[in-house]
Amino acid sequence: MGSTRILNTQLLERVMSAEDAAKLIRPDMTVAMSGFTGAGYPKAVPAALARHIEETHARGEDFRIRVLTGASTAPELDGALARVDGIQMRLPYQSDPTLREQINAGRIDYLDIHLSHVAQHAWFGFFGKIDIAIIEVSGVTPDGQLIPSTSVGNNKTWIEQAAGVIIEVNEQQPEGLDGMHDIYYGTALPPRRRPIPLVHPADRIGEPWLHCPPEKVIAVVKTNAPDRSNAFSEPDEVSQQIAGHLIEFLRHEVRHGRVPASLLPLQSGVGNITNAVLAELGKGAFQNLTAFTEVIQDGMLDLLENGTLSVASATALSLSPAAVTRFAQNLGTFRERIILRPQEISNHPELVRRLGCIAMNGMIEADIYGNVNSTHVMGTRIQNGIGGSGDFARNGYLSCFMSASTAKGGAISRIVPMASHVDHTEHDVAVIVTEQGLADLRGLSPKQRACEVIKHCAHPDYRPMLMDYFERASRESYGKHTPHLLNESLSWHQRYVEQGTMRDPKWP
Repeated sequence: MGSTRILNTQLLERVMSAEDAAKLIRPDMTVAMSGFTGAGYPKAVPAALARHIEETHARGEDFRIRVLTGASTAPELDGALARVDGIQMRLPYQSDPTLREQINAGRIDYLDIHLSHVAQHAWFGFFGKIDIAIIEVSGVTPDGQLIPSTSVGNNKTWIEQAAGVIIEVNEQQPEGLDGMHDIYYGTALPPRRRPIPLVHPADRIGEPWLHCPPEKVIAVVKTNAPDRSNAFSEPDEVSQQIAGHLIEFLRHEVRHGRVPASLLPLQSGVGNITNAVLAELGKGAFQNLTAFTEVIQDGMLDLLENGTLSVASATALSLSPAAVTRFAQNLGTFRERIILRPQEISNHPELVRRLGCIAMNGMIEADIYGNVNSTHVMGTRIQNGIGGSGDFARNGYLSCFMSASTAKGGAISRIVPMASHVDHTEHDVAVIVTEQGLADLRGLSPKQRACEVIKHCAHPDYRPMLMDYFERASRESYGKHTPHLLNESLSWHQRYVEQGTMRDPKWP
């Protein structure tokens, strides 16, 4: 493999194999790695490290590390290390099945925190010393600047905080990425903080490269491997119904003068439902939209291509294989319309509040009062994590949560008497949408909210059960402000755990 991507002589001298670089990592180290939603993560060193850990375990020696990232990564990183029992602690967000299984089995300590907090907490020292950072880049300039790849995440902080840095230079990342990034170096800790000078999603306030002192670089590894592409399916009927309800609500907000015709900056989580919403936005009802979000997925790429979306600010890409090809083929155009930033900027609560973002995120369940669980199944099993949804839910102009009304073939109601785990309290939730309808919860008391959620969002199979619970709670609850029957409030979840369904046999 040539060295056309490594144009700095000093760093070129530090090129070594992934196996040799992995041997620089020792047991009990804290290792920070690049990567956000399967984009821009190191491809070679984690796999080599997993093999090294497996060999060490075969000799009867313990070898586990603490892993910090930007968000989820891929099987070559999280999966590989989890399969060899190589992870002691992991933060802040994950989506790997093997890793999830080990977390829920209690074998890995998992810290689920807001994505906007990660860099700040690292600087506060909450995670202890960071021994090594492993950062994927798409190239190195002659003067040693690092050209980021398809995600930025926490890379700036990892490089600044780590004692040593391993750089993976991935020649499969498009060369045209140079210039797409905006790395802001003006953040500081209290009391030295200053306002971040960003007032529009298109604003560039930083530099296109990551800075890394050459003396920190302990290894450079050449790679040539693709990101993990997300295989999004075509929106199903349920997703399209949810999207339709939300689009009609946005039209209503425009008609009443609460948002402009071009809406406000959009934030959308990853998934088929949000892709369906983005597809509906592209059908001509809205123009000159902007996005200030975490990830750019297929639907947002479509809007950029057809001109519905003028600019998208994010921290990472999260594309299907077909969209990856389109992105590479039209990189010159996308480079003018996409800005990739550190996640401490893309998810910054003050910027979200300043810009007035419209937040659209998925959920696991919501209760009748509007409390949302986005992380735990049956209150105890972590699914992926809170990610950045809380950064946008509490601070956005509109906070919308979306889901099908049921799961597991109807055995689970997504609308329940009491959420089994609360990530977003009723105070941070403005709108709940299912295929059944939309509940606008703004300006409503708890009991008014309950009536709206049951009427508009619950599945007909569960609506009578929910109304019966609410009516009895309104009569018998210890307090009448937010009525609950404490001996029944989580009985739906317990029934599912014991019987495989939330349906009460007393109800037809």
